Amino acid sequence: MSIPLPFRKSRGRDQVRQDWIEERLREARIVVANVVNHSDHLIRLACNVLVQHGETPEEREDARILLVVLDARSPGRAGRDTHDREGGE
Repeated sequence: MSIPLPFRKSRGRDQVRQDWIEERLREARIVVANVVNHSDHLIRLACNVLVQHGETPEEREDARILLVVLDARSPGRAGRDTHDREGGE
C-alpha cells in the first residue's frame, strides 16, 4: 500500500509534462507542415518528436518515412552517424 506524500503532487506534474509534450507536438507539426522553410536539422528534430509521441500510427509512420527521405538527401550523414555511435572520430 502506498501512502501519498503531501509534497508530491504527481497529478500536477503529470499534467505539466503532458502539456509540454502537446506543445512540442504542435510545434513539430508546424515544422513538418512547412518543410521547405525549415532546416533539415529542425525537420529531423520535429520528426523524432512525432515518431515518439505522434497521436496515430499513421502520423508516426509518416514522420519515420520523412526521416528516411532526409537521410537519402544527405548520404554522407548516415555514415557519420554510424561511425559516431561506434566510438569513431
